[in-house]
Amino acid sequence: MTPTKAGNSGKVAQERAASRAAAQPVLLSGGNPQIPKGYGDGPVQAYIAAMPGWKREVGRKLNALIEQAVPGVAKAVKWNSPFYGLDDQGWFLSYHCYTKYVKVAFFRGSFLRPMPPGESKQENVRYLDIHEGDPIDEAQFLDWVRQASLLPGEKM
Repeated sequence: MTPTKAGNSGKVAQERAASRAAAQPVLLSGGNPQIPKGYGDGPVQAYIAAMPGWKREVGRKLNALIEQAVPGVAKAVKWNSPFYGLDDQGWFLSYHCYTKYVKVAFFRGSFLRPMPPGESKQENVRYLDIHEGDPIDEAQFLDWVRQASLLPGEKM
């Protein structure tokens, strides 16, 4: 039996809706986007585009500042978080969305001066938490990123 024209348009509409749903990343607990692992700017841009609400602008700002501080920085998405590093040195920074803030992780943050304010259970990791409406001290962030890029990174 041949489907009717109305049946075809209904099926096409369902396929389009399914395609749009598939294109929308799933938000994990805390609103962190679930983005497939990948290397380069593309996956990082997909992560930033999927960051919910005000966090998207924070992601754009962080990405731009990191690129400014370290031209040619290597990028990847791993474990549903963007990573930044240098090809020959490893990863020095990552960030992740939580319900009420974006957490920036400096993997060798205990060596940065001044140290980022957030402590970690891991000896060398330090965090910077950015809440909605928090101003980003661009000069300090750029300095931390430059310092972090000069330290041995994490091989992950």
